[in-house]
Amino acid sequence: MTLEQQKKFKYWQWRTIAGTMIGYIFFYLIRKNFSFLMPGLTAEYGISKTSLGAVITAAGFLYGLSKLLNGMLADRINGRWHMVTGLAVSTVTALLIGFGAEIITALTGVPEGSTPEFVGKFTILLSALWIVNNIFQGCGFPPCSRLIPRWVPSNELSTKMSIWNTSHSIGAGLAGILCGSFIMATMGTDMSSDPAMVATIAQNLGKDITDPAVISAAEHVGAWKWAFIIPGIIAAVGVFITAWILRDTPKSVGLPELSEQENKDNAEPEKQESQAEISAYITKHVWKNPVIWALALADFFVYVIRFAVLDWGPTFLREHCAMSPEWAASTVIIFELFGVVGMLAAGWISDKVFGGRATRTCFFCMLGALLAILGFISLQTAGASPVMLLFVLALAGMFIYGPQALIGVIASNHATRKASATANGLVGFVSYISPIVSGLGFGMIADSHFGWHGVFVAMVVMAIIGMLIFVPMWKMKRDAYEE
Repeated sequence: MTLEQQKKFKYWQWRTIAGTMIGYIFFYLIRKNFSFLMPGLTAEYGISKTSLGAVITAAGFLYGLSKLLNGMLADRINGRWHMVTGLAVSTVTALLIGFGAEIITALTGVPEGSTPEFVGKFTILLSALWIVNNIFQGCGFPPCSRLIPRWVPSNELSTKMSIWNTSHSIGAGLAGILCGSFIMATMGTDMSSDPAMVATIAQNLGKDITDPAVISAAEHVGAWKWAFIIPGIIAAVGVFITAWILRDTPKSVGLPELSEQENKDNAEPEKQESQAEISAYITKHVWKNPVIWALALADFFVYVIRFAVLDWGPTFLREHCAMSPEWAASTVIIFELFGVVGMLAAGWISDKVFGGRATRTCFFCMLGALLAILGFISLQTAGASPVMLLFVLALAGMFIYGPQALIGVIASNHATRKASATANGLVGFVSYISPIVSGLGFGMIADSHFGWHGVFVAMVVMAIIGMLIFVPMWKMKRDAYEE
């Protein structure tokens, strides 16, 4: 490349990283809001944690399947429009859920309330729309896993993908601030002076009418609706912003493509390949690649731990520790803030200390997450303050987000950029089978006599298994570009 081309390439490289980050933040804003409004759904309608866990599980599984299918698609179509289309449909479903109670009443004539008839119909609508939302959420990451390796050489990918991966934490953190700390804590209708409503909420939560959790829920009836509507409006604006920022490949802006040999100045341009050649390449580097399957299995256990904290953390702290909605929401916010630190540190360590061998960083990160969870169990047993519990959970987030960011990098480097989206789609699919454990499984454990303590013990087991998977990969090389 000429000097002018190099400058232009650098500009578009960072524009692509920033654009995909911004787009993914909007995706997260209308997906991670669900964790913060679940307590409101339980309080107002009596929807159990087992039922909510089932919704999380079904939606999560289909989200993972969608990531797989969209990963296979992303290696073949325009990444810009792929991402924008998914965000647009997800936005519409979020808005529809926000008006879901009114839709049920308008279609069936059944008034809103905690009656079995209304709750049954509403739960079906909520589940259906949330599943559709998650299916199109699967259009978020695969286009990014196509776009970024097209602009970033593999020897820089760990660091720059770690920067990109902060979009997960930024999006979830913003969802926590907006939905948890603001909407669920300040909006809704104050019905704490209505004895019937207070009694209903107390019955739904299985608590006394004087319990702080009951009073807090009664003060913000209907706030959960705004936790869908407001993020949905913001995401609608995000659709146009993302479309404006992104372009597909260097070629689409008049620049030469990165070669498979790390963008050497004298590298020959990539030849046009047939669909049969592309399929054969993907089969070799993804479907028949044991490294990709091992990474997918490891990511499963990473996501079990991550989702356990994100999905159940606010509910645990509100019900078990009697925290206010603001403090309960801070679980996710602090978890994600520490996660940003963990991702950036993990990317830098992988490139600068381990020479791009990110699997080594993942091993130490999983060990750190394990120790943090064990510390949480010990502190909980000893009756530590909620603030201390939050801090230890934050440390767990700092460590667990390292592998969360790096596994996709490792998959991209070992599948190469021609098959990176498919590889990450497969990894994403397996990782999103995890809600069977973190959603339905942990919800059932929390509802059983094992309670929340049983949930955290199960997390310890997940962390140990996830850590051990990285042991055989200690001596694995950085990438597969020389094969």
